[in-house]
Amino acid sequence: MSRRIVLAYSGGLDTSVAIGWIADETGAEVVAVAGDVGQGGEDLEVIRQRALDCGAVESVVLDLKQEFADEYCLPALRANALYLERYPLVSALSRPIIAKHLVDAAKYFGADTVAHGCTGKGNDQVRFEVGIGALAPDLHVLAPVRDSGMTRDKAIAFAEEKGLPIDQSKRSPYSVDQNLWGRAVETGFLEDPWNPPIEDVYSYTAPPGATSDEVIISFTGGVPTAIDAKPVSVLEAILELNTRAGAQGVGRLDMVEDRLVGIKSREVYEAPGAIALITAHQELEDLTVERDLRRFKFGVEQRWTEIVYDGLWFSPLRRALDEFVDSSQHHVTGDIRLRLSGGSAVPTGRRGDGSLYDFGLATYDTGDTFDQSLAKGFVQLWGLPSRIAARRDLKSNG
Repeated sequence: MSRRIVLAYSGGLDTSVAIGWIADETGAEVVAVAGDVGQGGEDLEVIRQRALDCGAVESVVLDLKQEFADEYCLPALRANALYLERYPLVSALSRPIIAKHLVDAAKYFGADTVAHGCTGKGNDQVRFEVGIGALAPDLHVLAPVRDSGMTRDKAIAFAEEKGLPIDQSKRSPYSVDQNLWGRAVETGFLEDPWNPPIEDVYSYTAPPGATSDEVIISFTGGVPTAIDAKPVSVLEAILELNTRAGAQGVGRLDMVEDRLVGIKSREVYEAPGAIALITAHQELEDLTVERDLRRFKFGVEQRWTEIVYDGLWFSPLRRALDEFVDSSQHHVTGDIRLRLSGGSAVPTGRRGDGSLYDFGLATYDTGDTFDQSLAKGFVQLWGLPSRIAARRDLKSNG
């Protein structure tokens, strides 16, 4: 059997051209692997056939939606993962699952090299290559678009020369990456950060309007398990909230973010389900997680998010932080009511068996069980170090 290279295949121009380019440059046979992580768009069977028509010797399509929801989106939800406190790791979450299945395919087909279609300016090249290296250190990695200097014009010329079945008339003016957890849009006129997004940038969300929707999301141990009392899987929860929150314009983000490679990049995101779920989960944690544990988890959440954004999903630190996050979720059980309206997901009610909210301690009315006579001594002791330091400073300044 000839040497084989496994290619992460999307069905677009760059990866379609990469099939022929790899064959020409290396003499290897190309195995195309496409994964369905909920991106929608073209039928995967059409994409599978296109890879074969472009010269792949094997073409595989994988339904990864359930695995993606349970093993990647759920940990991000339990970690309240928001990069720069806003971006819910849309693309960063899908890269490690694709890398994992590329490695599996390389083992199955006897390939010694894995290829991807990333450029040299983005984060995804890091996420793929570091992930592949962590799972299979001896595999080689090829990046045709980055390493060959193949511009879009050259790619189109190559496709025309080889007669590849790529219809450029349907090409989007933007670069779009989407999956269950959200949608990322960049390039085109969006590269000027002063230009406002226009409505045709969006697909997962409707323009925020005057309508509203109310939803009750139930969690068990930090896992969404029901919507409006109807049991759901994690995948079903994401899909339903993508529809319902998206209809109210929830989850639109327009931001300049710091890429790992050192570039500031203007990005437009849509993540209605992710934002609704994270908002509800944070609210339930506020109700059920003890104060010092909640405070410490804020720092863990930020570091967890940075690790995943930076392409270190398979790192020992991410696994260790997951164990901490998992341990923090034992009592995160209950219901959060959200009002979805005007582009926002606003908590309007919370309840749960794991609640630490004590009405008798919180109320200022009849039934107050808080012993206020203890407060005077507590305040004096709490402020004692500051008071002693103040005396010293006054003495030295006098």
